[in-house]
Amino acid sequence: MPAAPAAPAAPTASAEPAPGPRPEPIRFFGTTWVDHDNGYALRRAAVALGALVAAVAGAYLLRLAYEGLEIGNVGPFLSISVVILFAIASSIAFAKTWESFGRRAAPSSDEAALKGLKAIGFIGSLIAYFLRCLVEAPGEKLHRAEYERAVIEFDRRRSSRTGNPAARRPKRKK
Repeated sequence: MPAAPAAPAAPTASAEPAPGPRPEPIRFFGTTWVDHDNGYALRRAAVALGALVAAVAGAYLLRLAYEGLEIGNVGPFLSISVVILFAIASSIAFAKTWESFGRRAAPSSDEAALKGLKAIGFIGSLIAYFLRCLVEAPGEKLHRAEYERAVIEFDRRRSSRTGNPAARRPKRKK
């Protein structure tokens, strides 16, 4: 039996995006942070829970690594040094992650140099992410301020226009 011809595709209306600034998407939230729609509260709860579970799992893995050092009988100096290293790295990672939710890093900042330290102190970053998700999407306050500032600037620029300059009458000479 011959195959039936394919139905012609229905013409789709090209959805013209609204003029003006567009909100910047946030990881795990997209642009739902603008109007707190499309499951925003559920996403916040899921991300908070995920960050907490990941932090607990990471702490458990670090505990296993510490027990491995104890079994290896490496001595108290190295065991205490490892604990202190992870505590300091976690506190710095927490502070830097929390700080990044409120301001953008300068292009010449030391953020790139701290990536390794933040990776070692991943538990601090996860805890910062968890705590911020209890209040808002991480970085939402910063993104909202930038977006609202861009909308106000766009409206100000747009309202100062008076129409098509080519359609204006030439000025009279005196």
